[in-house]
Amino acid sequence: MDFSLSDEQNAIRDLAAQIFGDHASDDALQQFSRDGATYDDALWQVLAEQGLLGIALPEQAGGSGLGLVELCLVLEEQGRRVAPVPLFSTLVLGALPIMEFASEALASRWLPQVAAGEARLSAAIAEMNMNPALRVPVSLATSGDQWLLDGARSMVPDGATADAILVPAVDPDGSKTLFLIPTDTPGVELSPVEVSLSGERAAHLSLDQVALTEDYILGAVGQGGEILAWLEQCADVAHCALQVGVTEEAMKRTAAYVSEREQFGRPLGSFQALAMRMADSYIDVEAIRSTYWLALWRLSEGLDARAEVRTAKWWACEAAHRVVCSAQHLHGGIGADLDYPIHRFFLLAKQISFSLGSTASQLEKLGRLLAADDRLGFHSLEV
Repeated sequence: MDFSLSDEQNAIRDLAAQIFGDHASDDALQQFSRDGATYDDALWQVLAEQGLLGIALPEQAGGSGLGLVELCLVLEEQGRRVAPVPLFSTLVLGALPIMEFASEALASRWLPQVAAGEARLSAAIAEMNMNPALRVPVSLATSGDQWLLDGARSMVPDGATADAILVPAVDPDGSKTLFLIPTDTPGVELSPVEVSLSGERAAHLSLDQVALTEDYILGAVGQGGEILAWLEQCADVAHCALQVGVTEEAMKRTAAYVSEREQFGRPLGSFQALAMRMADSYIDVEAIRSTYWLALWRLSEGLDARAEVRTAKWWACEAAHRVVCSAQHLHGGIGADLDYPIHRFFLLAKQISFSLGSTASQLEKLGRLLAADDRLGFHSLEV
């Protein structure tokens, strides 16, 4: 397998790096945090104008017709700057499944708006991989030619600003169906709540007898479980892309700091214990990168990537913890100062680690894959 990037992919990465570098500098983020804004709308519009919001969307929807690899390159650069824009929720949780499973009419309604920066999306799947006792499914019933959805979902990522949300609903037979629900639909209520580690504006979603036609269904009736399994893999790989950017930048900044900061007349980086911690951080970052690229390659090639995705997400949870904790620690007291930028990397890395299944959850499901009988070919297990 060849992991080298094409000229086009390198150009996309360079463009994303330039945009995020110009609009999400340390000074800009510090001012942004004081303004009390939810997201950087000016940056969002620049990303739309430069074609990065439509990077993985089809050309007929105003996109570039590229794929998950190119989208992950953009997410890596967002992670390096901890830029406050809802790329993950809109493009990964929302646009990708619409592009893959929605009807032509539904896709043509939403995807051009996403590419133009005029619509933001999300998916109510934050409870995925939580303790089953804590999951309360949205119920699904029929009334004539309409579907009625009733229930609630917690902590919808970026739900406070979403224009439409993907919601799985369960019928009396236990089958899941996935709906794309505009947030201005009667019976839909969003309660914004800012409790995420990085300041993301999540929201609790409440559905009170929300009536929808089959036009709002992704895929077929009862296909929701299959779509969610596909979406989870895409979301985990996208999280890994963000985590590569977050951890690598945190490591580089820490290496620069300990090379300049002196103690007892010597740079901190010259002390063996600190040098070893930086070496360990480098190994961890490369482990996240290597496992993530393998999972991304298999996923983009249409190969079975379940074990690779679980492995990559485990590294993105476990190793990232060590990297950002070392970054905080080696910065000393200044690392705890909210006016100093290193804390942003710690917070985003921890949020990614707890989203859609933590370290323990990834190990559990990876163990189920590895323990499966070879005769089953892994495909008879729900993972």
